[in-house]
Amino acid sequence: TRLRENFLSNSALQSFLLFPIHLLIWMYSILSFLPWYFVTGVRQRKFLSRRIKARSTSGHPEGPYRSVDHFDCLAVEDFPGKDTLDKLFKHAVERYGPDPCLGTREILSEENETQSNGKVFKKLILGEYTWLSYNEVESIVNEFGSGLAALGQKPKSTIAIFCETRAEWMITAQACFRRNFPLVTFYATLGEEAIAYGLNETGITHLVTSMELLDSKLKNVLPQIPSLKQVIYVDKKKYNAEGFPEGISIRSMEAVRDLGNGPFITPEPSDLAVVMYTSGSTGRPKGVMIVHSNLIAGMTGQCERIPDLGPKDTYIAYLPLAHVLEMTAEISCVTYGCRIGYSSPQTLSDQSTRIKKGSKGDCSVLKPTLMAAVPEIMDRINKNVMSKVQEMSYIQRTLFTLGYKYKLEQVKKGYDAPVCNRLLFGKVKKLLGGNVRMMLSGGAPLSSDTQRFMNVCFCCPVGQGYGLTETCGAGTITEVADISTGRVGAPLVCCEIRLRDWAEGGYTTKDTPNPRGEILIGGPNVTTGYFRHEGNDNDFFEDEKGQRWFCTGDIGEVHPDGCLQIVDRKKDLVKLQAGEYVSLGKVESALKTCPLVDNICAYQNFVISFVVPNQKKLTDLAKEKGIEGTFEELCVHPEMEKEVLKRITDVALKIKLQRFEIPVKVHLSPEPWTPETGLVTDAFKLKRKELKNHYSDHIERMYGGK
Repeated sequence: TRLRENFLSNSALQSFLLFPIHLLIWMYSILSFLPWYFVTGVRQRKFLSRRIKARSTSGHPEGPYRSVDHFDCLAVEDFPGKDTLDKLFKHAVERYGPDPCLGTREILSEENETQSNGKVFKKLILGEYTWLSYNEVESIVNEFGSGLAALGQKPKSTIAIFCETRAEWMITAQACFRRNFPLVTFYATLGEEAIAYGLNETGITHLVTSMELLDSKLKNVLPQIPSLKQVIYVDKKKYNAEGFPEGISIRSMEAVRDLGNGPFITPEPSDLAVVMYTSGSTGRPKGVMIVHSNLIAGMTGQCERIPDLGPKDTYIAYLPLAHVLEMTAEISCVTYGCRIGYSSPQTLSDQSTRIKKGSKGDCSVLKPTLMAAVPEIMDRINKNVMSKVQEMSYIQRTLFTLGYKYKLEQVKKGYDAPVCNRLLFGKVKKLLGGNVRMMLSGGAPLSSDTQRFMNVCFCCPVGQGYGLTETCGAGTITEVADISTGRVGAPLVCCEIRLRDWAEGGYTTKDTPNPRGEILIGGPNVTTGYFRHEGNDNDFFEDEKGQRWFCTGDIGEVHPDGCLQIVDRKKDLVKLQAGEYVSLGKVESALKTCPLVDNICAYQNFVISFVVPNQKKLTDLAKEKGIEGTFEELCVHPEMEKEVLKRITDVALKIKLQRFEIPVKVHLSPEPWTPETGLVTDAFKLKRKELKNHYSDHIERMYGGK
C-alpha cells in the first residue's frame, strides 16, 4: 500500500497519467470555443461586465453615485400607478390568477431517531408540494383581512406577526397591506424578554402566530402584554386553553376567515406598511418604520437586477420572513408570477437535520430556479462539499480538482465549461435541486473563495447584495454579467450612494487608488425612522432637495466602474493595547476560510478568539495527534487549543494578515452558534455583546494568562 501511495504521489507520473485528460479538455476547448462564444451571448456579457455601471452625479469622488441606467432620476415604481402593496398584489392576481403561487409540503409522518451521542432528533417524511393559486390566495387574503376587522382590528393600528417562514405569513401580510393594518414583524427565534419588549412597545391588540410558538414561547409572555386582546394561530389544529390568560381570545386562522365580509379602507403610498424589528446585532432591536412607497421603490430597484424574472421561476423560501431580504424577495416573486415553495433550514436538502435518511429534502422536490442565502449558509455548503471531495478516491479527487481549476479559470474570464458541468458538477448541482439559475447573497459580506466555489460547482451566477432594514434591503446588487468577486455591485436604480470621510478609521474620499468612506444611501427606499425611538434617528437626514438619507456605519470603496466594495464597519474597528487599529470583522471573515473553523468571533485588547470548530476536522486532528475523547472533551483539551491556534495562524499568515491582527489565544466552543442560542442573529451576524457575556470567564482566563 505504501509503495502504491509513493507511486501515485510522484508528480511527474501524475502528470503523465493525467496527460490524456488535459489533452481532451484542451481539444474540446479549441473545437467548441468559437460556436459557443457566438451562440451563448458571452460577448455581450463580457461587454456588460466591463462597462461603467454608475457615475458620480457631482463629478466628485464622494458622489453621490447613481446607476447609469437611471441617471437622470431615481426609480420609484415598477408598474405605473401600482404605488401601494395591495395594488401590486391585485395586479399580480389579474395577470396570473390560475397559476400556482404558494406551495407547502405536507408532513406524512414524524419519527424519533436516536443519535450515537444519545440525543433524540425528530425526523420528518414529507409529501409533494401542494399549491394555492393566485386566485385562491386572493380569496383567503380577503376573508382573513375581513375576519381581522370583525375582531376589532382598526386601519392604521399595528398588528403583530410572530411566526416561522410559511405561506400563512405571506397571506397575513397581504391581508394587512390590503386593509391598511401596519404589520409589526418579529423573528421567530426571539427570546421571551425580547418578545415582551417589542409587543409592549408597539402596543398591539392583535397577534398572529403559530401553535408551536404559542406553546413554546408565548404562554409565559401573554400575561405581560396588557394591550393584547386577540391571538390568531395559523395551524389547522385545536389548542389546549389550559395555562393561557382568560382575558385573551385565542382562535385559528380558519375560524377568523369565517367571521364575515365587511368594507375596508385601502392604504395610501405614505401610509405605514411594516414596523420591522432589526436583528439587534449591536444592541436592543429597533423597529424600523417602512411606508408603502419605501417598499415599492426598493423592490423596483432589486427586480431590475434579476433578469427574466417571471412565471417560469420557482423560489425556495426558508430564510426568516422577519428579515427584510426575505420579505422583499417573496413580495417581488409574487409580483412577477413566480412560484414560492416554503422550506426551512432543517428540511432544505436531503442531508438536512430533520429529513429522515432516504427521504427527499425540499430542494430535491421543488427544484427551485432562484434562491437567496446568507454567507454563513454558503460557507457551510462549501465546506461540506469539499469535505466529501476529500473522502473520494485519489483518482476521483484528482479529476474533481483538475475540473474545478479548469472551470475556475474559465469563469474568471467570463466563460463556462459545459463538459465539466455535466460530468463533474451535476451531482453537486442536485444538492439544490439542479435547476438554480441565480443565487442572491445578502446579510453580510461573502468571501471571494465561497463566491467562486458557488459559481463553479452550482453552475450559476451568485449576486451579492447590500442593503439594510432602514433602506428596505435596497442599496446595491451585482449584475449577472459581473465576473468580479468581493464587491456588492453598483447602486440600484431606486437609490444613490455617497461616501463620507471617516478620519479616525483612516478612510477618506481622497484615498488612492479609489475613494473610501462611510456609506450613505439616499432615495425613496430610505425609511422614515425608528418606531418610538426618535432619539435614535440621528442616522437619518434630509438634504436640501428633500431626499432622505441613511448613514449606514459601513465603510465602502467605490471602484472606477461605479461598483461598491464593503471594506470595513465602524463598530468593528477596535484599538489594541499597543495602539494599532484592528477590524474584527475583517479578521473573522479571513479566518473562517480555515477548514477547522465553523464559526469565529475575534475579541479586542490583544486579539483573542472564540471558535466553533468543525467536529469532523477536529476529531481527525485529535486522532492524528493521538489525543482521545469526545468532541466536548477535545474542545477543552489544552493541546487541541494549541493545535487549532497553530492552524489558524498558518491560514492568517498565508492570507497576509498583519501580526497584530492574528489571534494569540483561542477558546474552542463545542456548541454551535445558532439564532436560538441568542449569540447570532437570524442572518447569522455575531452578537458581540451577548458573546462577550457568554464567554466572560474564558475572556478573563485568556487575558489573565491562566
